[in-house]
Amino acid sequence: MAKQVATRTYTASITNQSRVSDDLDSLGFAASKLWNVGRWTCDRVWSEIGHIPCHTELTAYLKSHERYDDLHSQSSQRVLQELAEAFNGWYGKRRNGDTTANPPGYRKHGDDHPRSTVTFKAAGFKLDTKYDRVRLSKGSNLKDYWSDFILCEFQICPDVDLSTVESVQQVRAVWTGDEWELHFVCKVEIEVAESPGEKTVGIDLGINNFAALAYEDGHAELYPFNCLKQDDYYFSKRIARCDDSNSEQATRLNQKKSRRRTHYFHALSKHIVQRCVKEEVGTIMMGDLSGIREDAENGEAKDWGTHGNLDLHSWAFDRFTELLEYKAEMEGISVEMVSERDTSKSCSCCGRTREANRVERGLYVCDDCGTVANADVNGAENIRQKVSPSSPNLSVNRSNGWLAQPSTFLFDKETGAFAPQEQVTS
Repeated sequence: MAKQVATRTYTASITNQSRVSDDLDSLGFAASKLWNVGRWTCDRVWSEIGHIPCHTELTAYLKSHERYDDLHSQSSQRVLQELAEAFNGWYGKRRNGDTTANPPGYRKHGDDHPRSTVTFKAAGFKLDTKYDRVRLSKGSNLKDYWSDFILCEFQICPDVDLSTVESVQQVRAVWTGDEWELHFVCKVEIEVAESPGEKTVGIDLGINNFAALAYEDGHAELYPFNCLKQDDYYFSKRIARCDDSNSEQATRLNQKKSRRRTHYFHALSKHIVQRCVKEEVGTIMMGDLSGIREDAENGEAKDWGTHGNLDLHSWAFDRFTELLEYKAEMEGISVEMVSERDTSKSCSCCGRTREANRVERGLYVCDDCGTVANADVNGAENIRQKVSPSSPNLSVNRSNGWLAQPSTFLFDKETGAFAPQEQVTS
């Protein structure tokens, strides 16, 4: 086993909840108020000059505002950073044609502010691992003559010892809906397995098939997107029937949809890593999708069509990639990001590049060498070859049709896991 430093988040319950809840409430409410001040500022700047301020600009505008001093300075900075990120996400969706996307709203229900998560960075907390206590700093406006901080006593999982981690980078106070809990974001030294082998696999992420895998030894797999699309359709109809998109019922539906998507991504990333271990894969190559929403030539937003643009923004490739990297790391498998340039247009057998060879959404036919392939698998094989070129003996495998007839794995909602298509129960 090898050792490696990684980031992990551990959840802890607060054992002196009754003594600290009022103070934590005041910080949670303060974070919501600062968010609202920032939201109003963004709206004003946009109205005057047509520009949404970034995180640093918002901080500069509001550093002297009274609400900024309700929290520790680093905690206030994090609130404004989250707001700027939310605006960037909304603006990106609207640029790509998603007319249903709404800008981040105000954190207010009637006359009440909700309790927002409060993040404490290095200067905002002091951890005592001997007695399982942490001091959380208040903002200058909330301090009084006897208390400049909140002393939280906590209980963490028995198998977690914070005194042994490399460092605790952040502490978050999170309102669960019933009480407060603490999240410790840590750098930890972990043991990772030795690499299961030296083989490679290419992964192409798509909208129709969420993932297509092409292995070095000549076989391929598909993971269709139909399960998540069914969920999107089902929950969209349920939410549309709600009286208000911000109602409690709509919020619950959105939360349930999010939990199901999160489980899907966890299950898929776990399944793919397990398959890689079984196939003795040591390196996963994935297409870099960081610029998928922009045109490479002019930087403008790509137009994928009405349905394509909506699919694109429900396509959480970055979220899935993070989970896959995390799980692969534990098994000693490295994940490398490579350019996707021309991978959908090029023949993975002869290298011929021609956009018209992709005759249908799911079919690639090379007009030069005659290769017939599933288009997504062809793309995955091109991604794999960018780092690990094909060995000559793969021509035999290709002639047997592995590019055109990949194995298909479907998500079984009853078991919450993936299984070959013929084994999934109806």
